[in-house]
Amino acid sequence: MEILYIILIIIAVVAVGLIAMYNSLVVLRNRVKEAWSDIDVQLKRRYDLIPNLVSTVKGYAGHESETFEKVTQARNMAMAAVDPEKKGEAENILSGTLKSLFAVAESYPELKASQNFIELQKELSDTENKIQAARRFYNGNVLEFNNKVEVFPNNLIASMFGFIKEKFFEIAEAEKENVKVDFSK
Repeated sequence: MEILYIILIIIAVVAVGLIAMYNSLVVLRNRVKEAWSDIDVQLKRRYDLIPNLVSTVKGYAGHESETFEKVTQARNMAMAAVDPEKKGEAENILSGTLKSLFAVAESYPELKASQNFIELQKELSDTENKIQAARRFYNGNVLEFNNKVEVFPNNLIASMFGFIKEKFFEIAEAEKENVKVDFSK
């Protein structure tokens, strides 16, 4: 009889351990989803600002239609991307086109002095900072989740129940380069 109790206790301890591992994976997966949602909210804010920015610049530099088209195409592509990898690629392209839009704006002193343009620039800068913070939060949660999925014995539970590693939201190598500042002009 004592052996039966010992076996039942061992089975109960193992079952509780497995349940705890499974639940911790679920919690971490949900944190990753929540963090991705935070990124989506900030990207939506960015996408909403871009048409206003383009139309403001268009008012001063209407003949720069190729730049405006590229920004609009990049925005649409970024909005259509769904997973972190594709979204990261699309966001890098969008960032590049926004840089070209601001380069166009540099050629128009009256545009740079426009209160509407200045306000949109501030909003976009604030949004970029929030996106960066959301990306760090997301990547931190992805790291924690991926570690949990890969370590033993959690990896056994993870593979049994279909938990797979999440992808980081990364920026392009070009975005990591130092900004070149030239005061000689």
